[in-house]
Amino acid sequence: MAARRKLVIKVTAGADAPERCSQAFTVAAVAAASGVEVSLWLTGESAWFALPGRAAEFDLPHAAPLPDLLDGILAGGRVTLCTQCATRRGIEEKDVLEGVRIAGAQVFVSEVMEPDAQALVY
Repeated sequence: MAARRKLVIKVTAGADAPERCSQAFTVAAVAAASGVEVSLWLTGESAWFALPGRAAEFDLPHAAPLPDLLDGILAGGRVTLCTQCATRRGIEEKDVLEGVRIAGAQVFVSEVMEPDAQALVY
């Protein structure tokens, strides 16, 4: 039996690049729904989506609603907010959605270096 691969996705875009942002969340949600082990990293402007209600403010015509995608990822995978990105935006652990963790580069590097991990950056 082949080893299962883990998909690590780093999304750097938010409302500033909505198509790239939506694509990252869509790929992560589809992978999680398909049974793939998914780890989505929120960095840069996507850091705001770790906060309650912020995904609902995102709008991109003909795209799946970001709150639905985020819920699917949280249900079947892991969502991490970059430590430095959170700090720069004044976001603390008490502020984030349930299930979102805050972690830094060391954890990201350890995830992408795992055997059978596939990393994507949007």
